[in-house]
Amino acid sequence: MTYCLAIKVDEGLVFASDSRTNAGVDHISTYSKMFSFNWPGERFFVLLSSGNLATTQAVVKRIRADAEDVGSPSLRTVPDIDAAVNYIGKISTDIQRFQSERDTATSNFEATFLFGGQIGGKEPAIFMVYPQGNHIHESAEHPFLQVGETKYGKPILDRVIRPSTPLELAGRCALVSINSTIRSNLTVGPPVELLLYAKDSLLEGRRLSLTEHDPFYQKLSEAWNEGIRQAINGLPPFDWEHDLKTVQLVQAGGPSQAMG
Repeated sequence: MTYCLAIKVDEGLVFASDSRTNAGVDHISTYSKMFSFNWPGERFFVLLSSGNLATTQAVVKRIRADAEDVGSPSLRTVPDIDAAVNYIGKISTDIQRFQSERDTATSNFEATFLFGGQIGGKEPAIFMVYPQGNHIHESAEHPFLQVGETKYGKPILDRVIRPSTPLELAGRCALVSINSTIRSNLTVGPPVELLLYAKDSLLEGRRLSLTEHDPFYQKLSEAWNEGIRQAINGLPPFDWEHDLKTVQLVQAGGPSQAMG
């Protein structure tokens, strides 16, 4: 299993992913699922991968090879972000088809991607690319997309992420979202990769790789846990709890003290 996340806010884009791959309990490995493609001052893209590892690696290899071939359509030459995501979808389906035709077993070569970025002079965007090659983009009401084990990390995104959310705060929310998933699902694991892209910079921006022992990552996790405990303790009491406390106070100190 995996968990990848992309967020679009007014200030830019956030990408986050875990690094655990799983082909059964005896085949757990660590691979980066975040790939960036940058032509500084011109365009910047990020691809997050989920699914069959052979397929995702072949897709990334093909993207890089096309970018070096001047005569081929590539992320370096597409005119806009829609053409870029269609290019990703076509490569993915072509490779899945090739893998399936070559395989004599019933292996599943499907892969799903989160893709986003910006071309100079145009708006940044994020997309989810399905195994069939089609795609969707984020909405103003929910300016984020997830793939993999999504349910544990979604509540904080629903409650906090808005287009107006500051970029760094959105980045911290992304880390908390992944941290919550890791605590609830052993098939998702560190290192956690995070990338913050500032709108119109056309540069990779800030990229972090955080192990479970990283001081910042541990501090973030502890602060979130303590915040949840404080929030739970601060929830309003039931109506009958007021009556119960009054009764307890009268019994402990007598009627005169209770009214004082």
